[in-house]
Amino acid sequence: MSDSNLPGTELLKTVLEPLLEDFQHWFTRSRYLLETEQLSFMSDQEQSDLLLRVKQAQEELSTAKMLFAATDKQVGIDMATLMPWHQLVTECWNVAMRFRQEREV
Repeated sequence: MSDSNLPGTELLKTVLEPLLEDFQHWFTRSRYLLETEQLSFMSDQEQSDLLLRVKQAQEELSTAKMLFAATDKQVGIDMATLMPWHQLVTECWNVAMRFRQEREV
C-alpha cells in the first residue's frame, strides 16, 4: 500500500494538478474564441484545424484528469503527453494575441 504523504505524491498534487487546470482553462478559452469569432488572419481551414486540435487536446486532458483523480493523484503524466499540450496552448496564445491586436487597430 502506498503512503500518500510521500514527497513524490505531494509534488504531483502541488505541480501537476494546477498544471492540468491551467491547460483546461486555456483550452476552454481558445475553443470559445475559435468557435465564436472569424479570425481574418487565418483561413477557415486553418481555424477549423486549430479548433479540432484544441478539441482533441481537451479530450486527452479530460482522460488524463480522470486517471489522475482515479489514482488518488499518485500517477504522473509523461512529458511526451504534456509537451504537445504546451505547444498547442502557446499557439493558441499567439492566435489570441494577434486577434486582440487586430481588433485594436
